[in-house]
Amino acid sequence: MAELVYRPVIGLALTLFKAWDLKIDCKGSENIPRSGGAVLVSNHISYLDFIFDGLAALPQKRLVRFMAKESVFRHRISGPLMRGMKHIPVDREQGDAAYAHALDSLKSGEVVGVFPEATISQSFTLKSFKSGAARLAQEAGVPLVPMAVWGTQRLWTKGHPRNFRRSHTPITIRVGEAIEASKDKYAGAITRQLRERVQELLEAAQRAYPVRPKDANDTWWMPAHLGGTAPTPEEVRAAEAH
Repeated sequence: MAELVYRPVIGLALTLFKAWDLKIDCKGSENIPRSGGAVLVSNHISYLDFIFDGLAALPQKRLVRFMAKESVFRHRISGPLMRGMKHIPVDREQGDAAYAHALDSLKSGEVVGVFPEATISQSFTLKSFKSGAARLAQEAGVPLVPMAVWGTQRLWTKGHPRNFRRSHTPITIRVGEAIEASKDKYAGAITRQLRERVQELLEAAQRAYPVRPKDANDTWWMPAHLGGTAPTPEEVRAAEAH
């Protein structure tokens, strides 16, 4: 099937990455299956994560169909692009339709991208994972592929201005080995295993990241437990409660 929108968008993204002089370090793409369905599972720290997650699948010649909030599909610019790339709209009030759509995509051999934290983590640490990714993989009989991105929050994240100038920003991507989603296992147990693996990949990406904050005014993108000034998970939860 011709991809009249997705492939041109990839070309545009790669051109922009070059213009911004991003330093992209991606390892583990070979863990994404070259054929057949799979659920690609990533941490979520930026509005741009889906672009870089999708980039990791290109060496395997795969296009990822991401599950994204329905409001993005109603935007006058992003909407036609999201629909044209066959991404999957998620209405959080009526999630059954999105689940069924993703399941059909997996059974037809597509790679479906899921952010099991559901929202951007403002602490830049892993939030709790919802079990939908595990349940999808179990029902479709496909593997879960864990991955982590780091550095994307420096480009555009919740609560901070966009930074699309030529900034030489490094982006680190790590893709792990596939996890079997056995149907005889409890989805919650698979989800815990999945989160642990994404955490390991996130820590590996952080260790490999080639820069550290330059001064006291540049620590906002580092989590508190690594010496940065990003809010702690507890502080984020307290702010959301108010």
